[in-house]
Amino acid sequence: MPKIQYKDVRFQSKSLSLISLVNEVIDEYHAQGYELTLRQVYYQLVARGYIPNNERSYKNLGNLINDGRLAGLIDWYAIIDRTRNLRNNSHWSTPESVISSAKYSYMLDRWKNQPNYVEVWVEKDALIGIVSQICRKLDVPHFSCRGYTSQSEMWSAAQRFIGQDDRESRTIIHLGDHDPSGIDMTRDIQERLELFGADVNVKRVALTMEQIEQFNPPPNPTKLSDARSSGYIRQYGHECWELDALEPQVITNLINNEVTALCDIDLFEQIEDKEEIDKENIQKICDNYADVINYLG
Repeated sequence: MPKIQYKDVRFQSKSLSLISLVNEVIDEYHAQGYELTLRQVYYQLVARGYIPNNERSYKNLGNLINDGRLAGLIDWYAIIDRTRNLRNNSHWSTPESVISSAKYSYMLDRWKNQPNYVEVWVEKDALIGIVSQICRKLDVPHFSCRGYTSQSEMWSAAQRFIGQDDRESRTIIHLGDHDPSGIDMTRDIQERLELFGADVNVKRVALTMEQIEQFNPPPNPTKLSDARSSGYIRQYGHECWELDALEPQVITNLINNEVTALCDIDLFEQIEDKEEIDKENIQKICDNYADVINYLG
């Protein structure tokens, strides 16, 4: 985890204290195996009462983190940008190395023969790292909507669910902000899938008023520029809340509880056991690669 100094930056004592708090949040996330975005750092600091919740505060924090990195005080790997990523091909040094890698990527479909079909959809791409971690463990398809889902992607999703019509149920577990658009997105997903002929239950599991009362995330003013704001304000008032402000473990637990409630655990574990045996056999091939080649040759 590198902290590399590229510039000599003179910080005020208040800024140094805030950098220390940023590193505390980073360490907490890292200890749980999560990656962080700038937005998540910001909300954790707001939730703990260290900085105010406004746009100026967010921009100031971004500038401070940039300077802190350049000064060698904040890890360069600690805060990621999920919207800009380099893509390249994988390469291997030996046949044995690709066989060994295959053992870790080899995975049987744990939802084969399950009575229900489940997907997890999250409004914001910034949270896909947290969502992916638990969804990969549960072998559940998951999707970042990035706001309102495009028509083409919604149609494709409908065809995917129609292809699961032999299941007892088809469910989308949806997580989004508690604001005018975030609330409306759950309705929009349900109605457009029905329009395209898919029988799907869209279940909103976050963010809810009950969770807001329980976890007390920092509020934002409702944007009056949102066309849905008047109806939202009549029902919920002038404050709204972002999903990013919840602790990662809270989001993880919500998804885990909802998915496992729709899963036959015995079937799930049977496939896990079969997968483990297969992986052991792959490792035997890797360990005895020369003998296998001699046998085949």
